[in-house]
Amino acid sequence: MTSASHRGARAHDAVRETPDRHTSAVGHAGVFQDLLPLALWVADAEGRLVQWSLAAQDLLGHTPEQVVGQDAEQVLVPEENRELADRLTRTVRSGAAVVARLPVRHRDGTLVEMEMWICPIADVRGRTGVLAIAAETSAVERMRDALAALEGLFTQSPIGLAMLGPDLRFLRVNEALARMDGVPVAEHVGRRVTEVAPGAGALESVMREVLDRGEAVVDFRHTSGSTPERQRTWSCSYAPLLGGAGQRVGVIASLIDVTEGQRAHLDAERARQSLALLAEAGTQMGSTLDLTQTAQEVVRVLVPRLADSADVQLLEEAMAPDETAASAHGVVRRVAATFTDPAAPADYLAVGMTLQVPPGSMYERLMSAGRPMNLYLSDIGPLVRVPGADRLREYLRDRVGSARLIPLVARGTVLGAVAVTRTRDREPFDDQDTLLIDELVARAALNIDNARMYSRQRDAALTLQRSLMNPSLPEVNGLELTGRYLPAGDHEVGGDWFDAIALSGGRTALVIGDVMGHGIHAAAVMGQLRTAVRTLACRDTPPDELLRALDATVAELGDNEMATCLYAVHDPVTGHCLIARAGHPPPVVADERGTVVFLDGPAGPPLGVGGQGCEVQQMILPPRSLLVIYTDGLIETRGTDLDEGMRRLAQALRHPGRPLEEVCDDLLAHVMPEVADDDVAVLLARALPR
Repeated sequence: MTSASHRGARAHDAVRETPDRHTSAVGHAGVFQDLLPLALWVADAEGRLVQWSLAAQDLLGHTPEQVVGQDAEQVLVPEENRELADRLTRTVRSGAAVVARLPVRHRDGTLVEMEMWICPIADVRGRTGVLAIAAETSAVERMRDALAALEGLFTQSPIGLAMLGPDLRFLRVNEALARMDGVPVAEHVGRRVTEVAPGAGALESVMREVLDRGEAVVDFRHTSGSTPERQRTWSCSYAPLLGGAGQRVGVIASLIDVTEGQRAHLDAERARQSLALLAEAGTQMGSTLDLTQTAQEVVRVLVPRLADSADVQLLEEAMAPDETAASAHGVVRRVAATFTDPAAPADYLAVGMTLQVPPGSMYERLMSAGRPMNLYLSDIGPLVRVPGADRLREYLRDRVGSARLIPLVARGTVLGAVAVTRTRDREPFDDQDTLLIDELVARAALNIDNARMYSRQRDAALTLQRSLMNPSLPEVNGLELTGRYLPAGDHEVGGDWFDAIALSGGRTALVIGDVMGHGIHAAAVMGQLRTAVRTLACRDTPPDELLRALDATVAELGDNEMATCLYAVHDPVTGHCLIARAGHPPPVVADERGTVVFLDGPAGPPLGVGGQGCEVQQMILPPRSLLVIYTDGLIETRGTDLDEGMRRLAQALRHPGRPLEEVCDDLLAHVMPEVADDDVAVLLARALPR
């Protein structure tokens, strides 16, 4: 064996890198002599050994357990050849296959001179690694039949290997590749890829590109198989095969079966997408307490990512008031629907349509059992009993490939069902699809039930509020009155109120209040306070004493109750007005010239706090002057300055001489925030000439 330095020099002289030209093939015997390996190892993109063959163990003494995971250069390359090894590695990773004679370190420390074929290959993460096939130089020189040695190498490789000539016909294949495509080795030789594996035209196109450009292609994925269960995925890498003079004489192909890894990757990606959809549904569904909008949000989540149509149908008896539920038994109403297929007959699928659930049908059984089920054509037909719906039945028969009906069950009550379908152009629902759809519908059911219960509570609160607060104002001496109450939104009812009460001696009590909170409870507290104020006012209770009595009333209702209130008494004879406030915003007065003044006397603590009295402020309300009292929702909103709200209010009262109704409407239009956070009550009183 020669010295290490002599081996390094010989290695440098023996390197043959890929030239950037394409010439005709030369004698194949010379190519085979260059490519006659017996040992095989693979290093990943980071240079770590990931595969070590038994032949490599025999030649170099290292067992797979000793070297796999180690740095290939540190284990195998002598110190004086590191620079050369780095250059060869860069060349291979750029896409070229390289043939070289190199000294390799044996486990016992000696150097073994080897003939090596080095080419790019995809590692498990899809990056470019290095495949080395090598034989001891002395053994190569003793070989008389290079072809037999090459075939011996191919039989050892667990990777599918093939050599193809410039016409892209097989010259050599190993048993591993033959097992992969199910065709014997002998039936490959002389045939094109598409003749061995029909449908593999894409692979032949890639190899032609490699041969023409002289650039390797690493980890080209190809899937074959007649059914999803029999489909296999291959990681295919191709490099130009170089002759003795550096000319491109064919293509080297390596194939790895990555089916299981690909399936695991796809399953992981699908699981990630499912989690992302569930997270997105959590933000989209139930964003409001509006029943119809909630149903529409359900449809938007399901279509088109999971289904081609989604149809939300609610039982009328679950949605209707108790007194009318019995008459709506078995009737469902479509509240939201989306059909992406333009062929769907919209006439029979319109939102708002009702359907009587056919007795004994799967729909009725689903409503009773509360469990989802797949629907088939034999199940769908009986559900379609709309007169003249032949076109709908024809559409279901010809276009729908799969369907599923999922009950909307919340808190033990079946509220309706969601029907989802896919057309025949799309894969049917599988187990993962149905699991995800069922979970989304289960979440939607809770959101719909919340909206249903809230709608009932809101209707009850509105009914209570209307019964407790008479919107009409009495005719009183010396004052022209008007007022408004506006809830924060279509779905909010609060405890704001206003009132005017005729007192003895022609006087008038004006009152406005705001109970903390919303809903039935706030409306009920408001009713109690309004009744208490009327009772106390009729006894001619002074304003400060009246508010102290209200404070005690609120305290008796519970520790968490709180309200604000303003109570004023106007005397039309003198024009005097006595005002007391309990945590309420200051009233505003606008005279007939448009001068606006806020009465900034002491407000006192809110009702329910207790322990402190309210001071009485006295003022004169001149003829034709306007007194405006209001709740804080008129001038306050989150994120805005209170002073800005008061400035808008003053600006809206610059022309108080207009008709009172017009002044009130204009005030609300220009002062209220665009998006109200709270209820608004406002009461306007104009002093008539004495």
